[in-house]
Amino acid sequence: MLTWEATGVGSHPGVDHFEAMRMVFGEVPGLPYLPELPARGVGADMVGRTAALLVELPVEVQPSGWRMSGRPGRDHHRAVDHLRRDLDALEEIGHDYTGPLKLQACGPWTLAASIELRHGDKMLSDPGAVRDLIGSLAQGVADHCAEVRRRLPGVTEIVLQLDEPGLPGVLRGTVPTASGFGRLRAVEGWRVEESLRLFDAPVVHCCAPSVPFRLLQRAGVRGISLDASLLRRRDEEIIGDLVEADVALFLGVLPGTGTRPPDTGVVAKPALELWRRLGFAPERLAGQVVLTPACGLAGATPAYARAALAACRKAAKVLREDPEHS
Repeated sequence: MLTWEATGVGSHPGVDHFEAMRMVFGEVPGLPYLPELPARGVGADMVGRTAALLVELPVEVQPSGWRMSGRPGRDHHRAVDHLRRDLDALEEIGHDYTGPLKLQACGPWTLAASIELRHGDKMLSDPGAVRDLIGSLAQGVADHCAEVRRRLPGVTEIVLQLDEPGLPGVLRGTVPTASGFGRLRAVEGWRVEESLRLFDAPVVHCCAPSVPFRLLQRAGVRGISLDASLLRRRDEEIIGDLVEADVALFLGVLPGTGTRPPDTGVVAKPALELWRRLGFAPERLAGQVVLTPACGLAGATPAYARAALAACRKAAKVLREDPEHS
C-alpha cells in the first residue's frame, strides 16, 4: 500500500529552480520531486534534459530539433549544466529531507521518436540505434539516481517516472519521419515491454489518449500516470485489473493551467467516482491512488502551479481520511 498522497508531474513555470524546489517540498511533502523548468531554454526541455543523462551519446540542437552528435558540444554542456544546478538546489533545499523522492526522465520511446540520427532521420527508424539509446539511457538514469542518493542520504526510495507521451504513436505507427512526408513503422509491443524492464519498475507517465495499459502491466511498471479526463469507460476493465495487481494510479485530476483550481471536492471527484464504478472498498483508494495535475505545470503561472499542487494534496487528504463520504 502506498504512503504517498499527491505529487506533481514534473515541469514548472519560470526559471528560478530554487523557488520551484521550495514549492515542491512545501506543497507535496509526501512525494516531492526534482522539478523541471523548460522556460530556461535549450537543454531544459524534456528531451534535452534527458539527453544530458545519456552515456556516450552526445547530442546537439539543429533547426529541426535535437540530433546525435560526434562529440559533446555547447548544447550538450548547457543541458548538463542545467541538471547540475538543479541537483545543487535539490541538495541545498532538501539536505535534511527523509522520505521518498520522485525523479523524471523522458522515456526511451518518446526520446527515440524525438532525437534525429546524425544523417537526419529519427532514431526510431533504426532498431540498432534504438537499442543503443535504451542501453545508454538505462545506465544514465541509474547513475543519476545514484548521485541523488549520494547528495540526499535521507531519501528512502527513488520513484522513477518515465515520461512517454509519444508511446501510443510509436505503437500505432503514426510518428512522422524527419521529412514529415511519411510515417515510421510501428514498434512491436514486446520490444517496448522489454525496454521498460531495464528501468527497475518505473512509473510511466502518458498524458496522451490511448494509454497502452495492458502493455505497461506486462512490462511490470509500478505505476501509471495519466490524465483522468481522457479515461474511457472501456478502459475501466483494465484499470480494475491494474488495481488488483497493485499497480499504482497517478491520476491527473485538474488542468495544468488555469486561474485557480476548483474546490477540493471537485478535484477529488474523478478519483472517487472511478473507484465507485470499479467497486473496490473505499478504504483502499488512498493506498493505491496518487493525485496529480493532469500534466506538467510549465504553462501555468507560478501562483497557479502552487495552488494546483496544494489542491491535489488537500483532495488526497480528504480521500484518505473519509473516502466513503467525500
